[in-house]
Amino acid sequence: MNSSEKLMHLSSRQLLAFLEVVRLRSISKAAEKIPMSQSGMSMLIKELEDQIGARLFDRNPRSITLTDSGRELLPVAQRIVQDLRDLSSTIKGTEAIVQSRLHVAATPMVSISLLPDIVKEFTKSNPQVNITINDVDVNTVRKLVLDGEADIGLGFFVKPAAGLLRQPLCRFRLMCVSPPISSSGHSISSRTWSSLRDLPLIGLPADNPIQLLVETHLARIQTSPAQGQAMNFMGTVIAMVRAGMGHAIIPSFAIEECKRHGLQISMLKKPVAHLDLYLVSRRGNRPKTSSVDFATLLKMAAVKLASTTPDTSIKLK
Repeated sequence: MNSSEKLMHLSSRQLLAFLEVVRLRSISKAAEKIPMSQSGMSMLIKELEDQIGARLFDRNPRSITLTDSGRELLPVAQRIVQDLRDLSSTIKGTEAIVQSRLHVAATPMVSISLLPDIVKEFTKSNPQVNITINDVDVNTVRKLVLDGEADIGLGFFVKPAAGLLRQPLCRFRLMCVSPPISSSGHSISSRTWSSLRDLPLIGLPADNPIQLLVETHLARIQTSPAQGQAMNFMGTVIAMVRAGMGHAIIPSFAIEECKRHGLQISMLKKPVAHLDLYLVSRRGNRPKTSSVDFATLLKMAAVKLASTTPDTSIKLK
């Protein structure tokens, strides 16, 4: 190995030891400062001299002084060590900025029904974290999480996706909602899937996970949601049902929103069909502290939501 190749193996530890010996003019005092044993310090200086190919210090019983080669190395070592310190500060600053931001992607109905109170509580206990909510369709939630643009996502993910880690929060029943009747109040009834056979149904896009499950069950009674319209968002579906444009099959997660619109609500049976609400993150990513804290609040809220909708939702362990 020639001298230039040896120089490529210089370590920051060697250069730091060299600078401390220069500053304190003593190997023993430099060893105490770092700290390390005196023999270890002497070994570092010896290795550095071997790699440089020259003596760096003149030593005598009373003093230690730089050689010409040592004086040549001094400004270079100072610059390298300072650059490394600056880099460390920059990286820590960048990491602090990253940790102070939390991006959550969620489907609009989840955002309406679950997130407002959680965001309020999280902001109170984590004022240093800037939280951003993206209320988008479920396919965009998946993309934002996989692309690293969202730290966590929320939605009804029926099937696993490559690169996506799913954590189940709650399981909800599918229900049929119908246009309001003034005298109906907020009572919840039940009906069979077969009773939907001739109803005009308003659905979600065909690639939506909720709609995929709905269509599976509708196929068993030889009917299709194509009889009605397809809306991009569940909130629009609910509004269209309220306007009398048809009926819809949606998860009981949205039961409170349906009550607010005065819709007739029937839990579907024969068979009872469930749908899981998931928290998703990108597989292999180390979660931020803020993500873990937010996820904890989400799970607590999911438990509360499950307990306030008896016979319609199930808490998942």
